[in-house]
Amino acid sequence: MKFMRKFLAILLSLYIFNAQAQQRYELNTGWLCNNIKEVKVDGAQISKAGFVLDNWMQATVPGTVLTTLLNNKKVPDPFYGMNTEKIPDIYKTGNDYYTYWFVKDFDEKAVGNEQVWLQFRGINYKAEIFLNGKKVNAATHEGMHLRARFNITKYLSSTGKNRLAVIVYPPDVVGNPNGGQGGDGTIARNLTTQYTAGWDWIQPIRDRNTGIWDKVTIEKTQGVNILNPHVVTLVPGKRIPNAKQQPATIKVSVEVENPTMKAISGILQYQMAGKTVSKSVTVPANKQFEITFADLAIENPRLWWPNGYGKQDLYPLNIKFLSANRVLDQENLTVGIRQIDNIWNEHTQSMGAYVNGQKIFIKGGNWIISDAMLRFSDARYDAEVRYHKDMNLNLIRIWGGAILERPEFYNACDKYGLLVFQDFWFSGDCNGRWVDPLKKDDQWTRRKYPDNHLLVLTAIEDQVKMIRNHASLAFWCGGNEITPPDDILNPIKNDILPRLDGTRKFFDFSNSDEMSYNTIGGNGDGPYNIQDPKSFWAVKTYPYNSEVGSVGVGDYESLARFIPNENMIAPESDGKVDSVWNYHKYIPYGKHIEPYGKVEDAKDFAMKAQLVNYDQYRALMEGFSNKMWDWYTGSIIWKTQNPWTALRGQMYDYYLDPNACLYGLRKGSEPLHIMMNPLDSMVTVVNNGLVDRHNLMVQAKVYDMDGKDYFYSQVFNSIGASSVRRFFPMNEFLKKLDKKDGVFVSLKLLNEKQEVLSDNVYWLADKDGGYKGLQHIKQAKLEATATQKGKGKVEVLLSNPSGNPVAFFNRIALVDTESGKRILPSFYDDNYVTVLPGERKTITVEYTHATDNLAVEVYGWNVEKQTIGIR
Repeated sequence: MKFMRKFLAILLSLYIFNAQAQQRYELNTGWLCNNIKEVKVDGAQISKAGFVLDNWMQATVPGTVLTTLLNNKKVPDPFYGMNTEKIPDIYKTGNDYYTYWFVKDFDEKAVGNEQVWLQFRGINYKAEIFLNGKKVNAATHEGMHLRARFNITKYLSSTGKNRLAVIVYPPDVVGNPNGGQGGDGTIARNLTTQYTAGWDWIQPIRDRNTGIWDKVTIEKTQGVNILNPHVVTLVPGKRIPNAKQQPATIKVSVEVENPTMKAISGILQYQMAGKTVSKSVTVPANKQFEITFADLAIENPRLWWPNGYGKQDLYPLNIKFLSANRVLDQENLTVGIRQIDNIWNEHTQSMGAYVNGQKIFIKGGNWIISDAMLRFSDARYDAEVRYHKDMNLNLIRIWGGAILERPEFYNACDKYGLLVFQDFWFSGDCNGRWVDPLKKDDQWTRRKYPDNHLLVLTAIEDQVKMIRNHASLAFWCGGNEITPPDDILNPIKNDILPRLDGTRKFFDFSNSDEMSYNTIGGNGDGPYNIQDPKSFWAVKTYPYNSEVGSVGVGDYESLARFIPNENMIAPESDGKVDSVWNYHKYIPYGKHIEPYGKVEDAKDFAMKAQLVNYDQYRALMEGFSNKMWDWYTGSIIWKTQNPWTALRGQMYDYYLDPNACLYGLRKGSEPLHIMMNPLDSMVTVVNNGLVDRHNLMVQAKVYDMDGKDYFYSQVFNSIGASSVRRFFPMNEFLKKLDKKDGVFVSLKLLNEKQEVLSDNVYWLADKDGGYKGLQHIKQAKLEATATQKGKGKVEVLLSNPSGNPVAFFNRIALVDTESGKRILPSFYDDNYVTVLPGERKTITVEYTHATDNLAVEVYGWNVEKQTIGIR
């Protein structure tokens, strides 16, 4: 009998769990749409089941009008060539051209005390909502950055057959896309994405992102609705990863709503780390209020650390409201236990970031948005954030001219250990920081954008609640290069964030003196163009630089995805460039390509550009790391990704194909890294880790163009935690070598087991500053094999026999044997690798694409392209 009772209890708990698991679902298929000009009736009629939709178009929801038109082949791909010019711009057509009705039929009904909720996570820009002939929203929904939630229980059909109709209007002021940053700037009069009127990295988005752009969800509760949980984790003291930890404190609160006509009593509880915290609660009829739980102490917690400093341990947290042995509602969260603090560094005159009591040297990337047409997916978010992890970065800054990112993005950042620096929706360009002849309004007027300040404050409250529980979210920021107006800024600082968060640093704007005291002058960020790699080591810039960057052209295969064949013309060193390259915002490489030899064609240019890319971003992060805690507390690269097919500032292209920028940056950002200062040839090691490293072998060799090696030095030594140490110079040795052709410098850092912890190969120019040796280097017959190492994992072994020259700058690509195209995304633990004579290197490739038709392609500067099968 005892066994039977236990068995029935288990069955009951499984029933409750499964029933509850079905209480929330997306309306993400089966939508139809039509332009307002084609629809002659109102929403009350459209939303009735009898209204005929025979001539309506299949709609993409979540998505924008432009995405729907593209998916129905009504417009060409705006990311290819100059196709955007073939798509009518809303500024010329008028708003009705992109104003659409969206209709969705779905099955749902409420039984007993059930309550059914319709939730929109994002509509751009205004909307009226109808269900079964009735208007759902009393006031027009307005604002892109704002969720909407409606209790639709009373509107549901008794048959369970329902029709939802939503009319979506574009932003009121769409802006003139006149070539300025944000066009004429007036797009910022709305609470919407500013980049859609065009920027220096994108052409205008013709519909200005109009549509039901984020998830639409139906949720069913049993009377009580749990809303906006808030979890704060306190980790006092200075912690060490992987050590036994002192307790951490968990503070949880949650809003509870009762929309029914009767009070509801029950137990509100949450479970985490095997512990349960409960509270008896009575929720009065038609009331909503916040409930705070008693603090929970977690013994020996598994802590969450930024990438490169420790693991990203996460805990599930489940909140339930139970009454009469029934779960009325529940919410499931994932929580990382960590504490983030900020302490001003008097030496550098910049803010220092601390996690769990440990100072973190910020190595970050600026992020615009995943897709300029808002085609988001969990898989794409995961891949993009993983690339940032693979670059050995520890922070992503979300730029203010786009959105506050979606929860799925923060899930990926939680998973991979990327701290997030989140701007709100303001930019110096549109919001009036500078005089700009391309702007319609003067600075005084633009300074007051957007028009509806109360709407902004409402949206900020809502969006803070949406993402505040993510361990990765580290900093809030008022805006990109400018603060919001005072009547927005002051409530954010003094009310909204202290009340709704209270744990994260708020910077007034992205390059403010409170972040980085800018004694050098200027705007506090940049430069953005190609530079002499030595300058990253020699020139002191802002001590916590929010934007510093360079070029980012992809390789030939990347270019071919969006540049028509007739436009595949290599740019010239004087800046002359094909119209399509220019349209895609090409930044000139100037004379940085010339040292590698005369450019033959676009393919040759793209290959040589990868050498420049690698050198640029390796030098950038090495230069900043070399002055860690002396000149700098961090830097954030402008920018690491593109949501459009732009030819600038990207470590991988829109199609998720990495270029050499990613691997140069990955090399220069290694947590434990050996490098050579180009100013004095000093071999230097940087240790970003939190523990001292002892008995390290520091090794240096030089190779000429024939592959002959010249041993220089190897010494045992150590380096302290979070520090930089200079070991020995190589300048005199390098001067003695015949440098008429240039040489390779090989640096390695090994442990006592002779395992390589870091290796780095530099190619040095000849005495005239060119690379004549590389231009004439002999071919190396690189041996390559590939072995399947489990699902989604391939191991590539590269061997360069003794007596060969250096096998220089080899690109590995996983390809589909049927199409010959690359498998995207693919993740390589190294790429553009150089293999020394007598050396073997193993490269691990991971992928998620489901196919058996795989091969590995390998080619290099002096290595013939080969395609090898996978064993």
